[in-house]
Amino acid sequence: MTKLPSSIEKLINEFSKLPGIGQKTAQRLAFYLLKKDNIDINALSFAIANLKLGVVFCSVCHNMVETDPCATCTDPQRDKSIICVVEEPLDALAIDRTSQFKGVFHILGGVLNPLEGIGPEDLKINDLLARITNHESRIKEIILATNPSLEGETTAMHLSKLIKSTNPEVKITRLARGLPMGGDLEYADDITLTRALEGRREF
Repeated sequence: MTKLPSSIEKLINEFSKLPGIGQKTAQRLAFYLLKKDNIDINALSFAIANLKLGVVFCSVCHNMVETDPCATCTDPQRDKSIICVVEEPLDALAIDRTSQFKGVFHILGGVLNPLEGIGPEDLKINDLLARITNHESRIKEIILATNPSLEGETTAMHLSKLIKSTNPEVKITRLARGLPMGGDLEYADDITLTRALEGRREF
């Protein structure tokens, strides 16, 4: 039986561990790299090896950045009274690309998912509540921008109840239904995200 060299097998195995990458795609990626010259491969290897160097989490919003606190949280042009709550850093990046949102972010680090053992204590919920109760921040609105999935909706409902009990005066809104059910923010186009932001409603 014909077998691939162990170096290729190992690379295919590592590629197949990535989300959305099946065995066949992993094989195509490995063979694509085999055709590239060493300069390109070395550059890729260097980028992967140094992926986590210089990356920190903002102590305020928990976004992945290079400085703490991040440039968004310290930007004087940003409206600190409006916090957009998202699941992951890529979601914040997607919303920021629209240039329609002038507030700040809070990254939860995921969503509630009991089947996978992810509860409220695994997310940055307490830090969000601390930001809301901080009198100096004077929070006026919380935009719940979790993905329109079952887990995202459950997380939004949970956050809404907590926020209302923590500070009833804070306005709570949810992104409008410009986003497809079951979709991810990071894959939505700019127009869809802009309309979703413009049409957000009270939650």
